[in-house]
Amino acid sequence: MPSGKTSYVCLPCRASYKQPYLSYEPHDGDRRRVCPRCAEPLIHAGSAFAAPPRRDTEAWRVLSVLLHAGVRFHKSCCGGPGYRPRTLREVRERMTYARRSGEPFARALVRYEVP
Repeated sequence: MPSGKTSYVCLPCRASYKQPYLSYEPHDGDRRRVCPRCAEPLIHAGSAFAAPPRRDTEAWRVLSVLLHAGVRFHKSCCGGPGYRPRTLREVRERMTYARRSGEPFARALVRYEVP
């Protein structure tokens, strides 16, 4: 049975690539996936990832914050990956909340509403 495909992202190139996901292949192992354009390492984004347009710099900045915080876009049993912020304002609100409350950044970034 063929393996499913998942998305890998190159932030400097603002590019996304669908590649086969091999469950026995460690993501941080010896064989790292590299960007075909710039040869930088690709970041595993998940199978439910949809890349923003290359010209949308704000969306790519938001995506960079999410990926560096460890937030990924995996499918869940109920459909998609859940809530993810789309604007820098939403990211700033959640980061401020995380600093004030002591909640981890990754968990605060995926909150639907900030108390």
